[in-house]
Amino acid sequence: MTRTAFLLAAALAAFAATPASADDVTIGTLKITAPWARATPKGAGVGGGYFKITNTGTAPDRLVSGVSEVSQRFEIHEMSVVDGIMKMREMPKGIEIKPGETIEFKPGGYHVMFMGLNKQLMQGGTVKATLQFEKAGKVDVDFKIEGIGAQTGGGHDMGGMKHGH
Repeated sequence: MTRTAFLLAAALAAFAATPASADDVTIGTLKITAPWARATPKGAGVGGGYFKITNTGTAPDRLVSGVSEVSQRFEIHEMSVVDGIMKMREMPKGIEIKPGETIEFKPGGYHVMFMGLNKQLMQGGTVKATLQFEKAGKVDVDFKIEGIGAQTGGGHDMGGMKHGH
C-alpha cells in the first residue's frame, strides 16, 4: 500500500468512526439524540433532562433507570393533562421503546428528573449521566444545559419569551 493510499484509508476510517453529531449516542439498536437539561435557579432541588430515543432494531427495549453526578436520584417521569389539570407521575418501571419507535422526552411530556441536586445546573455546562436500558445496558450521556425557560435543546428558542407589542 502506498503512503498516500494508507493516509487516505486512515482518514476515511477516522471519519467513519465520528458520530453523526457530538450530542448523539448509540448503544445497541438505540440512538439517544440531543440530550439537554434546563438550568436551575440557585438552591433548586430538582432539574429536568430531555432527549429523543429511537429504536432501530426489531425488538423492544426499555429505559429503566439512570444515575447522575449532579443528583442523589434519577427518575423517569411523565407529564400529562387530565381533566384540565397538569399531572406529573414517576414511571418506576421505566418506558418501553418499541421497534421503529422514537420517543421524545420534552417539557410537558416524558422527561427525566435529577432529584436532590448537589449543585446548580448552569447554562452552558453539562450534566453527566448514565442511562440504564433493560436489554442494551448502560450508556453515558452528556446533557447540555440550556436556559432556565428553554423549551428545546440547542439554544434555538428564547427561553419561552414572546417578542412583539
